[in-house]
Amino acid sequence: MNNSSALRVRLDRPGAVIAPGVYDSLTALLVEQAGFECAYVSGASVSFSRLGRADLGLTTLTEVADAVAHMRERVAIPLIVDADTGFGNALNVRRTVRLLERMGASAIQLEDQTSPKRCGHLEGKSLVDTAEMVGKIRAAADARHDADTLIVARTDAVATDGIDTALERAHAYVDAGADVLFVEALRDDAQLRRVGTELGPRVKLLCNMVEGGKTPLKPADELGKLGFDLVIYPGAMVRVISFAAQAYLRELSEQGTTAGMLDRMNQFDQIMDIVGLQESVAEGQAYAGDIKDAR
Repeated sequence: MNNSSALRVRLDRPGAVIAPGVYDSLTALLVEQAGFECAYVSGASVSFSRLGRADLGLTTLTEVADAVAHMRERVAIPLIVDADTGFGNALNVRRTVRLLERMGASAIQLEDQTSPKRCGHLEGKSLVDTAEMVGKIRAAADARHDADTLIVARTDAVATDGIDTALERAHAYVDAGADVLFVEALRDDAQLRRVGTELGPRVKLLCNMVEGGKTPLKPADELGKLGFDLVIYPGAMVRVISFAAQAYLRELSEQGTTAGMLDRMNQFDQIMDIVGLQESVAEGQAYAGDIKDAR
């Protein structure tokens, strides 16, 4: 069973699947080692980490595909990839899906914003019309080589037109062939329940947990009871790491040493264990016996 098939099978089982956000091979490896069943390649986090810029549609298909390829080389868990608007029209979407699938994506997410898009929890968004997004979803479904690669359709219509329009769009996207529906930036418990009740019987549902965002933070098991099958935490990893990095830099600036931070970092041997030093050396020794133990 490939990782796309594995993700489909897992989504069919009871309980919401948690997908922590990742943006490079190390963060994906940490998620896999922690025992999570899949990871979410966050477009915002890729923008933060690769460009040092906000999520305003500045990343390119090549940059996202490159990040996915590096992750797939290192981890086996399914990767749900944020492909923004598909980087253009329906023809661009076809190329986007084929490339990301080839790089190792298990699921590919497309959204109905105009280009350049922006983070779903920012103001000032605008959407393409429903017919254009339907065409993109159909193009995505047709372009995939593996029928088990999931197409995730996101609508940002709650922010621009309200929940009723968002649900109308969502139903149209399911009709077009979306495997998973993502109604972004739901505002309250009532909207969460309504999406779960009206869409849950038709399609798998994704819920986005953004710390400080529009949607109230809830445990994944509670969201599962509301009808959501997949819960993503796209930006938490980069927030945690950037917070820790700022603390480290303050300590280094003020003290001129990292000695006071040893209990707040992985030691040299620990990071080597995380990245698999011994396994890599053993692999090398299988081909060239004179490679010495790196410890």
